[in-house]
Amino acid sequence: MAKLLLNLRNVPDDEADEVRAWLIESGMDFYETQPSPWGISSGGIWMREDADIVRAKALMADYQAKRLQRARAAQYAAREQGSEETFGKLFSRRPWYVLGVLAAIIGIVALTLGLPYLFLR
Repeated sequence: MAKLLLNLRNVPDDEADEVRAWLIESGMDFYETQPSPWGISSGGIWMREDADIVRAKALMADYQAKRLQRARAAQYAAREQGSEETFGKLFSRRPWYVLGVLAAIIGIVALTLGLPYLFLR
């Protein structure tokens, strides 16, 4: 019976490609389901053989630990170079976007907190 190895919801394309590559390289048999056109299901990478799932999960844990280290190293390097995305840099680059998002957040909070009290009077 097939077992789900990786749900593809919010998975970047490069990560999914790397997982497919090491699955092919390791010789494990897998298949992929595509996301639905309406966004109900997000697709996934499935292992065909039950015996492969334990090995695949161990490889996946190792891969994710290495990817985390690479991401943290890239973030640290960006911080050291001064190219890290910060609120101040975003505001100076796109002030109307930031102000619009902040206005939307304040509006949603006001409606959420204020609307029930208007109907309770």
